[in-house]
Amino acid sequence: MFRKEPAMNDFLYSRASSMQDALAKINISQKHRAVAGGTNLIDLMKYFITDAAELVDVNTIPQHHAIEELPDGGLRLGALTTNAETAYHPLVESRYPLLSKAILAGASAQIRNMATNGGNLMQRTRCYYFYDVNTPCNKRTPGSGCAAIGGYNRTMAIMGTSEHCIAVFPSDMCVALAALNAVVNIEGPDGDRQLPFADFHRLPGDTPHLDNNLKDGELISSIDLPAEGFPQHYSYLKLRDRNSYAFALVSVATAFELCDTGISKARIALGGVAHRPWRVTEAEVFLNGKDPVRVNFEAAADIILQGAVPFEHNAFKIELAKRAIVRNCMMALDPDTQLPGAQPSH
Repeated sequence: MFRKEPAMNDFLYSRASSMQDALAKINISQKHRAVAGGTNLIDLMKYFITDAAELVDVNTIPQHHAIEELPDGGLRLGALTTNAETAYHPLVESRYPLLSKAILAGASAQIRNMATNGGNLMQRTRCYYFYDVNTPCNKRTPGSGCAAIGGYNRTMAIMGTSEHCIAVFPSDMCVALAALNAVVNIEGPDGDRQLPFADFHRLPGDTPHLDNNLKDGELISSIDLPAEGFPQHYSYLKLRDRNSYAFALVSVATAFELCDTGISKARIALGGVAHRPWRVTEAEVFLNGKDPVRVNFEAAADIILQGAVPFEHNAFKIELAKRAIVRNCMMALDPDTQLPGAQPSH
């Protein structure tokens, strides 16, 4: 018996002349979708997870391609700037090297040349059950169930899960943005607003189909980085099944500010373990004033992973995450002497 294939995706294509034009076009219908690099959206359409009556190309909005300094010493990253342009920008490399390293750990060079900063924030999970339309998935079809909970869940979440979803958020860039306390600038039909990065992505709870707190009809215009970029003591570590073009089993973004009395400021964010970048500020507060030594990093890792819930095939992630946190903290103390292979090549 042959499986009946869905009909071909049939959609219109238009270009936005301005942000106002883009907002007007996408607010005609929920099936009018903005597209920039398309590196995730096109896949979702091919798998019949997302459909669109019209794709609105926003690449023609020039002001959102820029990377520019802010009056307070921070940096504004245009939502339409590509990941590659961002990672190799001189100001990002010199002042926010943690972000540069995280971006270059993700995807392939070809995808980074197309993928945009705004799109990176908006990408959806790579859970294999989400992509298999023949299996139940609350993220794809609310109320249908979560096949991953009782299925093969080796890559799934161990933190912040719910009975409705255990998928993980796949971005590398966003783990660094979480550690850096970035701010997301948003434009919509009701005006402009800002969201702290920690409030942008959601945990699954009872609504796993909602990935973030962007409202209907809104678009990301840019991402602001604070002046403090931790250029002296930082590290991004990505652990994966193979060392190229694979999503993280566990990733860690770490940044320190050190003084004569020890750690004066700490930032630690994890990827590959939850439905959003995972950051526990209590662990960072614990490290303040402490000596930058392994025993303290181990204690911080225990705080971060408190409450972790393993499933049948991913219990190893708890120990893997703990070791990754400790290793990355040690690496961040002196980025220039990191072990060969510790940072992904690019």
